[in-house]
Amino acid sequence: QINFVACQLFALLAAFWFRVYLGPSHASSAVRHAFATLFGIYFAVFCFGWYSIHLFVLVMMNYGIMNMASIPNIHRYSFVVAMGYLTLCHISRIYIFHYGILTTDFSGPLMIITQKITTLSCQLHDGIGRQAEELTAEQNRLAVKTRPSLLEYLSYLLNFMSIIAGPCSNYKDYIAFIEGRHVHMKLLEVNWKQKGYDRLPDPSPTGAVMYKLCITLVSLILFLTLTKNFPMAYIIDDEFLDKTPFLSRLGYLYVVTQAAKPKYYFAWTLADAVNNAAGYGFSGVDEKGTFHWDLLSNLNIWSIETATSFKMYIENWNIQTAAWLKRVCYDRASWYPTALTFILSALWHGIYPGYYFTFLTGILITLAARAIRNNCRHYFLSSVPLKIAYDVVTWVVTQLAVCYTVAPFVMLAVEPTIKFYK
Repeated sequence: QINFVACQLFALLAAFWFRVYLGPSHASSAVRHAFATLFGIYFAVFCFGWYSIHLFVLVMMNYGIMNMASIPNIHRYSFVVAMGYLTLCHISRIYIFHYGILTTDFSGPLMIITQKITTLSCQLHDGIGRQAEELTAEQNRLAVKTRPSLLEYLSYLLNFMSIIAGPCSNYKDYIAFIEGRHVHMKLLEVNWKQKGYDRLPDPSPTGAVMYKLCITLVSLILFLTLTKNFPMAYIIDDEFLDKTPFLSRLGYLYVVTQAAKPKYYFAWTLADAVNNAAGYGFSGVDEKGTFHWDLLSNLNIWSIETATSFKMYIENWNIQTAAWLKRVCYDRASWYPTALTFILSALWHGIYPGYYFTFLTGILITLAARAIRNNCRHYFLSSVPLKIAYDVVTWVVTQLAVCYTVAPFVMLAVEPTIKFYK
């Protein structure tokens, strides 16, 4: 944990330096790629020692696949190899290293690299192996038309901004950032002359970075206080179960679930700030003329805490992973896309039984929530009071459903999960 925080804070400083002194106007794309790659490799070795070899082995194996496999099969081979290698590493951490010694917990970066490998292979398949009319608008926009060079490939997968904690980004977006087209492309979507500008503005990420660092600091404080004082394990304590009324147990379940969130808020928001500090993550301009730097954001805290549907909750939690699941699985599955997407999510997270309890429960909750919304919601739209009542009830039910669904994810093992369900 100390290595993680130290690396991310150092990456934040390096990102500022990278934007100022190795910006597109000061350095070539090759220099920017090389710097980002070498620093990323250094961070991986610093954090995980020789276990970081797993990252490099997977990266080079899939580079071979990307250059030797036929385009019609490139996404299949890359997916099987990347997910297979990740799963073997998950198994080794449990059965060889006894549920993951901290120094060997290299699975986080490996999970991000797996996302990037499969994303790139699918988008390469779309760009070379399929006709434009076969693609959705998003697939067409993100399709990669040529195989990347080794330097571009390594930079995309191992750059220092995302190697430790992600997030996964699209290959074309990353290359546009390195080549200095990232912000410019987004700005061209707006008619600036109508807004009174003589030339394109130059948005700075500094404000967004400072705001996200404030969220990171608050999340750290909450983690050091709430998370330590409200452990998830207490909800299966025998005395707690025997003496606490059912509604009180539900209330405490909500509290401990809230207490488990700050570490994710901290890690993901800090990772987002690192990318923004390097000048990456500009998402465009809204109708009020406000610049936004949330292209790579992994969560929307307000939407999470006020979600009135399970779908709304999961769409705003781990956003980039949800987008990855949609692009490589949901949009490409020919049957049962919802079930297959949840199963892939469980497999990607690891082989702890708690993950499978969580994601299999998530399938049922998603289908049930969808049925309730489709069959009941329209009865509550005729007046404002009815709509407010519907929103309040669905907020409570959604939050409790999430608590019930994610508790096994935190507890991991079978026995405490069954005890909790009972």
